Amino acid sequence: MHLITKYFPELTAEQIERFSRLEALYTEWNAKINVISRKDMDQLYLRHVLHSLSIAKVCRFEAGARILDVGCGGGFPSIPLAILFPEAHFTAADSIGKKIKVVEGVSTALGLKNVIPHWGRVEELPHRYDYVISRAVTEMPRFVGWIWEKIERGQKGTLPNGILYLKGGDLAEELALTRKRWTLYEIPAFFEEEFFETKKVVYTQK
Repeated sequence: MHLITKYFPELTAEQIERFSRLEALYTEWNAKINVISRKDMDQLYLRHVLHSLSIAKVCRFEAGARILDVGCGGGFPSIPLAILFPEAHFTAADSIGKKIKVVEGVSTALGLKNVIPHWGRVEELPHRYDYVISRAVTEMPRFVGWIWEKIERGQKGTLPNGILYLKGGDLAEELALTRKRWTLYEIPAFFEEEFFETKKVVYTQK
């Protein structure tokens, strides 16, 4: 938890309380539905919570912004970002029902009114969004094909609307196949922990 307050010292008391409860909630849910490996549970705040929040170092979402988290798993990056941006609206989508059950349970326990869990394929969602976020859910050309038409043009944050994607390694070839113009933000520019050494926030504007 100290990692969160280290990099986000402006948190309110309510935000600190919600972040501090994540470990117990995910430990409880993970015992029922295994969505996070045991090794990662021991490093929850580093590998999941702080990693999710690296998106906030690249783009701050405005009140009313609509954000779609594709392949959210147990709620990353959407739940940490929903705590940080309580006036933005998050749809956390995953095709695996038991993962959405975890998102529902954690969101309810925290009293997060700005998270809508969605069980199903994102292509079936009827709405459009300002930003699409995700964490290494598939190859980028396929991902762009899934969600590009779901993004509304405009600007509801410190960057124009678009995709904010968490990924690591050498991405040049994969990104080139999408025929979009990408900006890569190196996460070590924001966080000094070794875990983030090769990790990036990858962004493109709609």
